[in-house]
Amino acid sequence: MDNTETTKYSVIGLMSGTSLDGLDVAYCQFSFANGSWSYQIMCATTYEYSPQWRQRLSTLENATAFEYALCNVQLGHYFGQCVREFMADNSLACSDVDFVASHGHTVFHRPELALTTQIADPNAIAAEISLPVVADFRTLDLALGGQGAPLVPIGDRLLFSQYDSCLNLGGIANISFTQNNRRVAFDISPYNMILNHLAQRIGMPFDKGGEVAKNGTVNHELLNKLNALAYYDEPFPKSLGKEWFVANFLPLFQQSEKNIGTLLATASEHIATQIANVLNANHLHNVLITGGGAFNSFLTDSLRAKTKCRISIPNALTINYKEAMVFAFLGVLRVRGQANCLSSVTGASSDNCGGVITGTAVSN
Repeated sequence: MDNTETTKYSVIGLMSGTSLDGLDVAYCQFSFANGSWSYQIMCATTYEYSPQWRQRLSTLENATAFEYALCNVQLGHYFGQCVREFMADNSLACSDVDFVASHGHTVFHRPELALTTQIADPNAIAAEISLPVVADFRTLDLALGGQGAPLVPIGDRLLFSQYDSCLNLGGIANISFTQNNRRVAFDISPYNMILNHLAQRIGMPFDKGGEVAKNGTVNHELLNKLNALAYYDEPFPKSLGKEWFVANFLPLFQQSEKNIGTLLATASEHIATQIANVLNANHLHNVLITGGGAFNSFLTDSLRAKTKCRISIPNALTINYKEAMVFAFLGVLRVRGQANCLSSVTGASSDNCGGVITGTAVSN
């Protein structure tokens, strides 16, 4: 690739995460000039899942094969309808968008079996919006022996190089940073998966600002059990999925006391401890925090107290839509035929260019 080349792309990125908040849709523009990339999130929206969609997706791993396949198609049409509404609301014509890049919604993630699945059929999305769709970003990496996760670090390296580490606080807390001139990344611990689950037990969608946790008392017996989980001692590359959360993490809370303030305080202390352990052990100093958890001031204050890091929290648009933006960027790299998944991060046998490109309907 000629480093003097100047290229621009306009892409809509779609992200549906493990916290089941909804579908993030971000219209982004990318420019490559003088050997480096720049980005801008032009506009973005989250389409919250209805209670019916949330219930359906939260239990889909236990559904029949037919129900799973049907949900894949129907969720694809729903994603496409959201994109169509988003384009109308923001006065975007098809000529304003080069393509859509969709992460899909993860149902199964079992890298030890070389298995990962993200539903929301890209053909159904394309049929709804008459634009090309890039999707299925993870499965090639699994086939090459990798974890298929996390994928965002290539975006961290190329778009956020001014920070020595990028911490994403979504359903799962994950981090990427450069070590010995190689980008490394891994999932640290559950984050909103557990915090939202506990808050919803008392009728709250989430614990705003960590206020309930802040006023709770830490259960040290439970905390010690959480910190003793084997995952935390495993070397990276490593990643977490819902299966691990349900089998290993959630039962410890179900076996403990029922006071939600105590459980939220304990979960928050555990999460902050695990994140701080990673930051301190790797001598990281300048940390960018994004994802919905960046708004949890109780937890970010706890991180400041446990580390000597300079914690940078960007504007709300970047906090909320960085992942959707990076998946749009992964789509750009896929269209260009460039690596969009790093073997140093996932443990695959080689860097790879993952993603399947689906075309559009052609009128007669």
